[in-house]
Amino acid sequence: MRRQIEVIGAAWGLGGADPGCAEGPAVLTPLVMARLGECGLAASVGPTLHPLTNERRKQLAVSKLCGQLGAAVADALRRGRLPCVLGGDHSCAGGTWSGVARTVHGKLGLIWVDAHMDSHTPRTSHTGRLHGMPLAWLLGEDDDPLYGLTTGVIDPQHVSIVGVRSFEPEEAERLERLGVRVFMMAEVRRRGLQPVLDEALAIAISGTAAFGVSIDLDAVTPEEAPGVGTPVAGGLGGAELAGALKHIGGRPELAGIELVEYCPRLDAEGCSARVAVELLSALLCQGARESADRRRRDPATGSLA
Repeated sequence: MRRQIEVIGAAWGLGGADPGCAEGPAVLTPLVMARLGECGLAASVGPTLHPLTNERRKQLAVSKLCGQLGAAVADALRRGRLPCVLGGDHSCAGGTWSGVARTVHGKLGLIWVDAHMDSHTPRTSHTGRLHGMPLAWLLGEDDDPLYGLTTGVIDPQHVSIVGVRSFEPEEAERLERLGVRVFMMAEVRRRGLQPVLDEALAIAISGTAAFGVSIDLDAVTPEEAPGVGTPVAGGLGGAELAGALKHIGGRPELAGIELVEYCPRLDAEGCSARVAVELLSALLCQGARESADRRRRDPATGSLA
């Protein structure tokens, strides 16, 4: 039986380079819901979380919002639904994956698709932007309380980052010390994206009860997806990434999906939104079809029953 999908909005840009990312969920939610309907999938719109008007205390606001988001994600999972979180800047990951982790009975794995490492702490960050810190926080690297929530909800050996091409030395040192597998763009180009994602999936599901996928839209080349908070030259092709993701989405261990950093203000022609919808469609629609095919296969022969 297919799980119903619940689309949850994390409508803030308080932690990012461009506050316009806060408008991402309002644009993407109806587009994603329409595509899921076309695929014949059961889906519902959950809460969309917004900061208070004229909120100036960014760290406190992000802490509260992540707490609310974590509760919404956990509630969706307890009701048997698959949460699909739409950001907003990547600081929302603190809420998304703490909510999943508190609900999963066992360890959680994570595939993080991003042009950046997002592994600073407040003491090492060059900019002070919270969207550059969530993975470090999730891994328990909290040299200064970042969200005011429980840190260290994911073990480093169950995490990988795919598509990195912009980072600072402090982040690279931290991830190397922790043992997080980082797939730089040079390696992705040398080996091909599908083998890299296959390895990332193996890391996420080995010794875990469930896993999630966090996609920063800036992983895609700016030529295809210019409407992001912090674009970086080079990167993955949108169709290339969608094609690789479709083999992941149908797995029963998938416990959550997150897509962040879409900035409508910078997407005048709508091409970035189309890429975002295609990526989610690959995970949710094509993934559901592959899952159904696997259930129909004869376990003895591998052929369709």
